[in-house]
Amino acid sequence: MKIILASASPRRRELLEQIGLAFEVRVSNVEEKVTAREPGQVVEELSGQKAEAVFGTLEAMDEDVLVIGADTVVAMEGKILGKPAGPEQAVKMLEWMEGKSHEVYTGVALLYRGKEGAVCRKVFHERTKVHFYSMTEKEIRDYVSLGGCADKAGAYGIQGIFARYVRGIEGDYNNVVGLPAGRLYQEAKEWLES
Repeated sequence: MKIILASASPRRRELLEQIGLAFEVRVSNVEEKVTAREPGQVVEELSGQKAEAVFGTLEAMDEDVLVIGADTVVAMEGKILGKPAGPEQAVKMLEWMEGKSHEVYTGVALLYRGKEGAVCRKVFHERTKVHFYSMTEKEIRDYVSLGGCADKAGAYGIQGIFARYVRGIEGDYNNVVGLPAGRLYQEAKEWLES
């Protein structure tokens, strides 16, 4: 089976490798359009758009193919936070979240086509609650000055140095990194093991 990840995220690549999947990367350059309001629905919609865009470029193959699309957002107090537009927006996001709790939502779209041409689609999302310790303005600015905030929803990466400010999580740690790898495998198991 050919597995295609429709994402440029190095963290998603690492998580798929961690669960033993061999895959190739084809980045979708789809213009994201959001019609949903709820965070779970938003990430399902966006992950679906990414997977569909890549799936639509595939020619008929003589092997099964699985396209994986994913999208992650942070939500707090009813507001969705995506990737910051720049360092000052990253500082503002982290100042707002410091000492509080928020949710991380990752949507996953799985598009599978068997050799015979039948297409199956599964879309789901995972939610993880993250609790931050309090941070000073200096700590926030020092973290942002390290760079790397721009490609992260909510302006932080739980798997790096920012872990020093994470008091705890409720749910799937890998979901916060960018992909609920265990659930993805379970949802795709029937295709992966056929």
